[in-house]
Amino acid sequence: MELLVAASDGRGFVVDGEEAVAQTRAGKQVLTPARGCGRPHLPRRRRQGDAVAFVGDNRRMLIVKLDDIPLMTRGRGVILQRYKSGGLADAKVFRLADGLSWRQGENRTRTETDLGPWLGARGGAGRLVPNGFPRSNRFG
Repeated sequence: MELLVAASDGRGFVVDGEEAVAQTRAGKQVLTPARGCGRPHLPRRRRQGDAVAFVGDNRRMLIVKLDDIPLMTRGRGVILQRYKSGGLADAKVFRLADGLSWRQGENRTRTETDLGPWLGARGGAGRLVPNGFPRSNRFG
């Protein structure tokens, strides 16, 4: 099982799940974010899809193929999405064929299948999120 780990500064990488397991109670540090970087994001399972969508605090979204993100054992990671201000708000691993879906309200789910405008290379800034995307900048 592979996991996608990312920090709020927009850096991250894919790590093998077996490498992330610690042998001690104190745990193991896999992601070493820069000083003042704030919070790491929870890992996402890679086997759930072939692409990943990043949303920044600036409401810009970038979709990258998961194969473009390197497999590392530990470290700071590579730039996933660039930000002039703010940082990474959320990330979601999904299958491109199924489209990108997020929760709208209590019990509705919206799925965007035309993802061409947001597809790009790793390290790009991205484009504004689609209409109807939550103001919390979270996929749900």
